[in-house]
Order: sequence, then structure tokens, then C-alpha cells
Amino acid sequence: MAKENENAQEGKFGTFKGVFVPSILTIFGVIMYLRTGWVLGNVGLFQTILIVVMSSTITLLTGLSIAASATNMKVKAGGTYYMLSRSFGLETGAAIGVPLYFAQALGVSFYLAGFAESVRFYFPEIPMQVIGVVTLLFLAFIAFKSADLALRAQIFIFITIIGSLISFFLGGEPNEDWVMGETAISKVPFWAVFAVFFPAVTGIEAGVALSGNLRNPGRSLALGTIAAVLVGTIVYIAIPVFLDAYVPADILIKEPLIMTNIAAVGFLIPLGLWMASLSSGLGALLGGPRTLQALARDGVVPSFIGKGEGAADEPRRATIVTFAIALVGILLGDLDEIAKILSMFFLTAYGALNLAAGIEGFIGNPSWRPSIRTPWVLSIAGFGGCIACMFMIAPGATFMAGLLSIFIYSIMRKRNLRGQWSDIRRSLYQTLGTQMIYKLAQGKPDAKSWRPQILLLTGSPKQRWHLVELAHSLVHGEGLISIIVIVVNQDLTEERLGSMEESMRQFATKQGVNCLVEIYSEDDFIQSAKSIVRHYGIGPMSPNTVILGQPTEKPVSDELLSLMLSVYHSKKNLLLVRHSNEGLAAATKTEHKGKRIDVWRSDKDHNSSLMLALAFLLKTSTEWVRTKISIRSIVESKEEEEGVENFLKEFLKKARMKAETVIYHRPDIEGLATGVNAYSQGADLVLVGLKRPDDMSKEAYKTYLQTMIDKTATIPRLLFVLAGEEIDFNEIFEE
Repeated sequence: MAKENENAQEGKFGTFKGVFVPSILTIFGVIMYLRTGWVLGNVGLFQTILIVVMSSTITLLTGLSIAASATNMKVKAGGTYYMLSRSFGLETGAAIGVPLYFAQALGVSFYLAGFAESVRFYFPEIPMQVIGVVTLLFLAFIAFKSADLALRAQIFIFITIIGSLISFFLGGEPNEDWVMGETAISKVPFWAVFAVFFPAVTGIEAGVALSGNLRNPGRSLALGTIAAVLVGTIVYIAIPVFLDAYVPADILIKEPLIMTNIAAVGFLIPLGLWMASLSSGLGALLGGPRTLQALARDGVVPSFIGKGEGAADEPRRATIVTFAIALVGILLGDLDEIAKILSMFFLTAYGALNLAAGIEGFIGNPSWRPSIRTPWVLSIAGFGGCIACMFMIAPGATFMAGLLSIFIYSIMRKRNLRGQWSDIRRSLYQTLGTQMIYKLAQGKPDAKSWRPQILLLTGSPKQRWHLVELAHSLVHGEGLISIIVIVVNQDLTEERLGSMEESMRQFATKQGVNCLVEIYSEDDFIQSAKSIVRHYGIGPMSPNTVILGQPTEKPVSDELLSLMLSVYHSKKNLLLVRHSNEGLAAATKTEHKGKRIDVWRSDKDHNSSLMLALAFLLKTSTEWVRTKISIRSIVESKEEEEGVENFLKEFLKKARMKAETVIYHRPDIEGLATGVNAYSQGADLVLVGLKRPDDMSKEAYKTYLQTMIDKTATIPRLLFVLAGEEIDFNEIFEE
């Protein structure tokens, strides 16, 4: 076993070679050699230092977040993608990881295009594409051979860059030819200069991407990343301070290679520039395939791409794919516009890393025990800084990056992939939900913010799905639906009940219905249901509306009446649903076109405003959006008709609702039930209010309810409504 562990460490890298060097070489890139003087010439020394400090601060905060996340988990191949997917889940990880991979792959093209342009400065007769393709082949050979060989090459490059910097700081004044003949040059504003400079300090991704090849990822990522950011910041401040002492601003703007003329050994500057371009390209060519390999092994992209080779698990297949993408980028030529999108993708990933660490720190789960603790406020500040910089650099590219991430996220949701690991989403939802419940509990329910929180008592939801669809149409994602199934006289284990709940929950999810499902095994259905009605829920999130299905072709039983009265006395609204085989089950499965919802109201009916609110909620759902609402009333005489008609007209105007009104006369109708039966045959759904049971005996109310059911028997889709909640529903429709 010890021998296996020793072999497993072969090909693994430490902090300096595996993290610090790849990161610092990407930071010490083309911008350091060709744009630092340009930045200084445009905005001056003070603002240049401000730009460096601002940019490096954001990167340092991201580095601290990486350190916290990396020391709290065993980071494997994939770097940023791995940490994000294990924090936010597979869908979010893929939404960030796929664009990040393309940024790394196209980043190879970008760095090599910069290398080709600098070579053409000395050899203008060679086409840029030729230089780029030949260089790509050379780097691909190194990366394909092994990451160890590539990192050995990076050590040589690192030494060369250090030598060029020493040569620069040992230099002095430039030749007089460089400072003669100054001409007026229009300068670029601060934020435009910031946008050009900022990508210089985003090199920490290079080290993170090699996390799977590190002996101790947690320690190495933390120390190597922070060290690279700090060293980079010092150098980026020192260079403009040195340049400002010797070179006028106009010369700094006009001459991108002014460092060559200042350095003690001039040829080391272009040599360092070339090495920096090559090292950045090589870093992207090493990191990109490892991100793609991790995506493949999680099932985000075809799994055959993720196969590794050799003891070090080299991602050679992923390297071939990355090579092909980089080749296309080089052949396309100018990558200036693509560079903005690349920066957006990297900043998106950095922002997500900060957000993940910030949320973990804020929630403070027992599982969050990083060796390097970063205050969650700093991580959130890093997230805000990344987002702000994205918008300052290129708002259009920011939106493009965001839309692409949303598109990938939606695809992953449809594919329904599930990672075999836990993430922070549940903890986040739990923390936010807990805080919101406490906030809700501080105030009393009111009509203005009322929505139905539904408790649905049913048998198997699959057999009575029309009740679930009705509840979903009323709530449509803005309230809770709790489906309660009571299994009587069956000795079911907790494991069996849990399995049944999960099966029903998955069925509802596939039908597009978000709901809670709980199954109880009890001896007495009615007593259990009454207990659930009284006690189910948590504080302000307890159900306020109970849906029951009316048994068809059966008289009203004492048990049903007892349950209905229990709902009412528990101060909850009751919806008793009547349906036939072609009734609500068929009606709620199709889009209602040209039909209507009948609401039978009366000035004396305490249910009228609740019924109108329910009808309005139905009409705002996708299934019922084309259905019209018809308000129907019965008056005692023709003299009363005009007053009711004017009242309803004014009411609808104030309520900002569209509905037709129909008024019937009492002499023409024996009673409410008779009117419903006679005039609502063509409706999709009929809402009828029930009298309050307070002033009637239990037997009298049972007789009344049976009469209402019998006299409306030919209406296949009917909803009896009994308002029990202590809310003035009229306030919903007040201005």
C-alpha cells in the first residue's frame, strides 16, 4: 500500500513548480512588456498605480477565495470547474466550466497571435498565421508529451523573464533618438486604460487548472496563488515607477518596446516577451485539456474525451480537442474582439469562485473548515469587483457571457444530470428560507400580499392528477403546494414510505409541478387528516387553503362533513372539487381557448372576493390564460338589477380586471344551485360559494351541502368555495 501511495505521487508537482510558476508566467505576459508604458503614458504614475492596485486587489481577493475553497476540499483535476461544480452543483459548474474551457482553448490562439505579432516586428516577411501554427505545433508537442516536461520548460521561461526584468531595472536612460521629436498625442481615458490592463493580472487560473497534478492541492493552491499575485503586484508597480523617472509620456504611448532601449541588455526584453507569450500559451494548453477532462468525467461532454494516459493521467485526447480549437482561432487571424469575451469568461469564473467561498463562509456549515479562512465579506467583495470590472470593460461581452452561461445551465437542467456529491445549494436554500420565515413571522397576513398556500389531501396523485394541476394553476410557482397522502391500514416501513414519496415527487417534477410530498401510514383517515390540517406547516408558511376532492355519486358522509368543518374551524379556506371523467382532468390538461370561468357571487356571500381572486390567479396561469371570467349574480327584482350592474362595472374598473357580467332574476330561478345548473353548462370551471356553517347545526349543514351537490350534478367541473381565513379578501381589489 505504501508503494502504491508513493507511485501515485509520481508526476505530481509542488507549490512552486505546479502553481506559482504557471501563475506568475501568465501574469508576466504580453501586457507587461508592451502595455505597461502605454498605461503610464496615458494616465500618469498615480492613476497607473491605482489601476494596478485595483486590479491586483480583485485578483488577490479571488486568490484568497481559492485558498479557502481549496483548503476545505480535496481539489482534483479541473481546477476552477471542479471547485465550482462541487460547491454550486453540476449544472452551475458546467455553465461556468464550458465557457471557461473555451476561454482557455481560444486563449492559446490569443497568446500565440501576440507572439506572432511580436516576431513580425523583427521578421515582417513571415505571415502571422504561419508563425502561429508552427508555434502551436511546437507547444502541443510539449504539452502532449507530458505536463512535467512542459513545466520544466516553464522553469526555463521563468528564468528568462526574471533575467529580462533584472536587465530592465539595471538599465538607465534611453537613447536620445527615442526622446526627440515629441508630437501631441490624444490620450485614452482611465477606464479604457483599465480595461486594457486588467487581463494582465488574471493569470491565477493557470495554476488552478493544474490542481489534479499537485501533491497537496489545498496547500499549494493557497500559497502559490497568493504569492504569484503579490509578486506580480510589486513588479507592476515597480516598472511604471522606473519608467516615469526616465521617459516622457508621449514616448511611452508611441513606443511599445521602450523597455528594450532602457534595459542594460536590450535583447533580453524581446526574448522575455517571446517567452512570456509562449508560457501563457503553454499554460492555457496545459490547463484547458484538464478542464475538458473533468467535464467529460462528470458527463457534461462525451466521456471518451476524459480518458487519461500514463501514470500522471495525461489528458491527451482532451489536448487534441484543445489543439483543434486553438488552430481554428489562429487561422481566423485577429483576436482582439475575442480577447474581450475571453476576459469575460475568466472574470465570470473568478466571480463565481468568490461567490461560492462567500456563501460557504456566510452559511458557516460544520463542513466548512478551511485551513485558510477568508472573511466571507471579502469574498463577496471580490465577486462584486469581478462583476463591476466586466461591465466596465465591455457591457456587451458581459451580457454575451451571461447569456451563454444561462443557455448551458438550461441544457444541463433538461439533461437532468446529477453529480454524485453534495453541494452548498441545500444549505443556501435552508439558510435563506429560515431567515425569510423569521421575517414573515414578524408581520400578520394581509390581503395585499395574499397567495394560496395549498394543502392537497388526496390519494395517489397519479390517479387524481387533476387536483394537482388545479393547485399548480392557482399557485404556478409563487406559493407552496403540499400533497398529503394518507395510507390506511398498511404496515409500511419508513424506508418504503420514503421511497413512495420520492417516486411521487419525481413524477410531479417531470410534469413541471413543484410541490412537497408527504405520505403517512395511519389507521384512521379522517382523524389523521384533521390533525394534519390543524398542525401541518411552519409558522407563516403553514397552508391557508385546503383542497379536497368531492366523492362522485356518493352522498355526503359524516366523515367528509367532519373534515370540512375542521378545515373551516382551523381558519383555512376550503376548495371542494367536483369532477367527472371528462371534467377537470380533461380541462386542465389543455389550453382553454374561448371558454370561461363562471363565478357565482352575491352581496351576501362572504366567499365572493376569494372566488374572484382564485379566478384571477387561474387566468394568470399558462393553461387558463385565454379563458374569460364571467361574473354571475342573482337579484331579487328587476329594480335591483341596475344597482348591481353599476356596482360590478365600477368594481371591475377599480379592480383592473376584465370580466363579463351576467345578472339573473330570482323569480326566474328557484335558487343558486338551480341557476348554476341551468346557466353554467358551457363553462370550463364553475366557482360557487358555500354558506358559513356557524349558524347551522351539523345535520342542517349536511342537508344543505347535499342539496347543493345534487342540484348541480350535471356540472362536470365545479369548485365549491368556503372562505375560512381571517382576511378581508375585498382588500385585494381595492386601489
